[in-house]
Amino acid sequence: MNRLKWGWVVGAIALLSLGVDGAEALPGDRAESVLAWIKANPTLRSGAGDGFIVRRENTPAQRFRFQASVLAPGRITVPTNPGVIRSEQFEIVDRINGVPPQRLEESLRAIYGLDIYEDYIRSSIVYDYPNRDTLELARRQNLPSLGAQRGQLRSGRRFAYWTEITYSQDGQPLNGRVTVLLKEDLDKLAAELRDR
Repeated sequence: MNRLKWGWVVGAIALLSLGVDGAEALPGDRAESVLAWIKANPTLRSGAGDGFIVRRENTPAQRFRFQASVLAPGRITVPTNPGVIRSEQFEIVDRINGVPPQRLEESLRAIYGLDIYEDYIRSSIVYDYPNRDTLELARRQNLPSLGAQRGQLRSGRRFAYWTEITYSQDGQPLNGRVTVLLKEDLDKLAAELRDR
């Protein structure tokens, strides 16, 4: 098992052994609360970072990045309340072991705890891409990059979730990301994703 994979296992075990069952800072919370949570979170604090961004890199082929932002995901808009975090995103790049959906879900649980993980699992799919027309166009025109990114936008009881995985031509999931966002930003993001 490589070092990055071990890091996730150790982080998850640390969270569970500390009895952390839910995140202490999430989108909708004040920026200073989220910053304190990032610094105290056992899964995030071991990475190099600058405030709201945490990075971990074993090799160029294996990287992790976490970022909290006062901006809603998607096209940039002026923040209505710059002191409040609107979205948090983590991305895993692993061109050696791959990043299947289960790994993203395990990472979501390791970072945020059981409450947010269960909110995600119980969430309903609002938008799923690429659609059949896009995949058929990619096949007909021999443009595999059109179907390389597969994603879902989901609505939970507490938050909305945007997951996206990029696949290689041979079907290997090379990288993935999860964005936890305020539900009030869900419609804006769904409209933007449909227009891509």
